[in-house]
Amino acid sequence: MSASPVQTGQLGGDPDWWRGGVIYQIYPRSFVDLNGDGVGDLAGINSRLDHVAGLGVDAIWISPFFPSPMADFGYDVSDYRGVDPLFGTIQDFDNLLSSAHEKGLRVLLDLVLSHTSDQHSWFQESRVDRTNSRADWYVWADPKPDGTAPNNWLSIFGGPAWEWDTRRRQYYMHNFLAAQPDLNFHNPQVQEAMLNVARFWLERGVDGFRLDTANMYAHDPALTDNPPRSQPAVPGVPEQNPYAMQEPIHNINRPETLEFHERLRKLTDEFSATTLVGELGVVPDMYASLTEYTAPGRLHMAYSFDLLGGEFKAGFFRRTAERMSRRAGDCWPSWALSNHDVARAISRWRLGHNSQTAAPLLMAVLCSLRGTPCIYQGEELGLTEATIPYELLQDPYGKRFWPEYQGRDGCRTPMPWASGAAHYGFSDATPWLPTAPEHGPLSVNDQDMNEGSVLNRVRRFLRWRGGFDQLRKGDIRFLDSDPDVLAFLRQGEEADMLCLFNISDRQRSFETGEFTSVAPLTGHGFAGELLGLGVILPPFEAFFGTVPSRNWD
Repeated sequence: MSASPVQTGQLGGDPDWWRGGVIYQIYPRSFVDLNGDGVGDLAGINSRLDHVAGLGVDAIWISPFFPSPMADFGYDVSDYRGVDPLFGTIQDFDNLLSSAHEKGLRVLLDLVLSHTSDQHSWFQESRVDRTNSRADWYVWADPKPDGTAPNNWLSIFGGPAWEWDTRRRQYYMHNFLAAQPDLNFHNPQVQEAMLNVARFWLERGVDGFRLDTANMYAHDPALTDNPPRSQPAVPGVPEQNPYAMQEPIHNINRPETLEFHERLRKLTDEFSATTLVGELGVVPDMYASLTEYTAPGRLHMAYSFDLLGGEFKAGFFRRTAERMSRRAGDCWPSWALSNHDVARAISRWRLGHNSQTAAPLLMAVLCSLRGTPCIYQGEELGLTEATIPYELLQDPYGKRFWPEYQGRDGCRTPMPWASGAAHYGFSDATPWLPTAPEHGPLSVNDQDMNEGSVLNRVRRFLRWRGGFDQLRKGDIRFLDSDPDVLAFLRQGEEADMLCLFNISDRQRSFETGEFTSVAPLTGHGFAGELLGLGVILPPFEAFFGTVPSRNWD
């Protein structure tokens, strides 16, 4: 029998809250700048928690704020137990955590465990020589006899995954920037150090972790070459990147990583109502990986890239979700349409001219699928992707592959809070990335005053959604319909819920004759209407109703 979770500073409550709960991602550099240096900070997040809580979400995921040289804007950590002065102090974090819990919001931290900054004290010691106490904490390898890199592994950010170190006269491995050396998870001391990092934050009261690159911890110690790509594409990698030409099966996606996740899950389960959501990046088979990583005793759920590409069509949503159900079985997915690494969905799917109606529909689709939705800051406003000129670009990934791939800065521009304020209320100083002029009219204050705005429609829907177990935890079954209509049932104990979405700019309909009765639901803010034996769906509109429960066996 496992021990009961210790009573700590977690919010607690339903240990299964994560199953269908809504997570709101905050990119701290671009949320709110309270200290006037042009970069968002923890105190700024705290000052706007009422906005987040008012959406009706369950948790916030905060991208990294740990001390860092910022070569990759916080995903290169130099100290796992502190707060970078750019973002504030550890007291600022404690205040934020306390405020979030008071408002009923859980807090998930973005933990980057696969690699550190090259400025971390661990790496600084490791590179001194081959015999020091941390000599084996990173992935070091001798060159080939001709001096070239040990194998053909590539970095996701371009070029070889190996950097020569003149002191040790060896190469070290980096899946990302050369300034982000990979840790050696085959070393038990490294695993213990990372578990202690997680314990440090759990004991402070965080409610869980979003695990960055959760499938990239361990490597093949034999350093076997990766084979050429055998499938059409590697998810999450643009075709301009040569990384997409390999099957990444030896540098990442190793079974030893699963063993570490089992240890991390055991630790996390010591604390009340905590969760682990893993980002599974550049996996050749997303569904097999999700099944492995979310097996009992491992991660609670895995973050899927499937809806971060594709096209705005009902068939795409259905195929993606059905494939997930068919191949991943009972595993619990986490869905997102946008995040800090991809172009915003409104622009990616060329919906800018219809954003006022398309943006609420996207949020409703995302939050009605079986799984846990992650909303990225600004999606509740219908923000589009910003265009950043090369001279103002900050993203090293974008600089490396410009102009065919313009990087990630366009989705990271500052949140607009008030159109009449300097920099739309984000900061009194010049922001680290320019504010987008087209985002001003979409600011929070402006939309607050418009009952029919994207923001108010998203608020209304999310609050309404919270009252239905079918949409949080029910099973899903898709229905045949017009090619432009996404139709499915979510299972309930007393009644199933019929969910219909018009994924087009033309009126569509859905025949309801197969149901003995349909009872329309109200309060969600959408305009689909039941007329006789059919539902009329105006462009970018939805319908929700209850139908008698079916036998789902």
